[in-house]
Amino acid sequence: MSGRVAVVSGGNRGLGLEIVRKLAAAGLRVVLASRSAERGEVAAARLEEHRDSVTVAPLDISDAASVAEFATWLRLTFGRCDVLVNNAAVAVDDGQDAETIDMDVVRRTMETNLLGTWQLSQAVIPAMRARRHGRIVNISSGVGRLSSMGAGIPAYRVSKCAVNALTRIMADELRDDGILVNACCPGWTRTEMGGPSATVSPEDAAVTPVWLATLPPDGPTGQFYRDGRPLDW
Repeated sequence: MSGRVAVVSGGNRGLGLEIVRKLAAAGLRVVLASRSAERGEVAAARLEEHRDSVTVAPLDISDAASVAEFATWLRLTFGRCDVLVNNAAVAVDDGQDAETIDMDVVRRTMETNLLGTWQLSQAVIPAMRARRHGRIVNISSGVGRLSSMGAGIPAYRVSKCAVNALTRIMADELRDDGILVNACCPGWTRTEMGGPSATVSPEDAAVTPVWLATLPPDGPTGQFYRDGRPLDW
């Protein structure tokens, strides 16, 4: 992995920060992307022996101008991108239902979870294609599975279902370019989003996305995983 560059969106806390830590430990140069560069620097300082392998950069994936500025910075700074972990997301519709939810909540959720993931992927794919190597990992959720879709958190569910669809589409489009695209469900993780009662530690939740980020050339693509095992869609 020496010399390879990974980008982790929403990398300043929780699951994102643990993914940054594990990728740096695996020998990658990791870009910790955070909406607040100041918060990113504070988070990076907690990485101790891996701090020298991590570079902090500001990025708001819901803002097209921010994504474009980040892509330019990435090209000028490193000249490559080998791994993208689309981790940044919001969950702001708890306790609401599809019948009455405010459409502004739906739009905010989709702008970040789907469109932000999509436009950041678009921004780094050319660098991956140029080297005929890339790994895109979309952090999704089991609540986005059509096979078990139910009521509750409708905006979040729909956004993650759409991320799963995007995963399948991009995987099929990019399979001949050496770019593997997969999604994973980290489980109910003890983060600011998941809350203190969640059953999975960030350390355990990060194992599967890091595995997908470091797949060999003959690794799977267009699949959905939890705990290293495939899920149906």
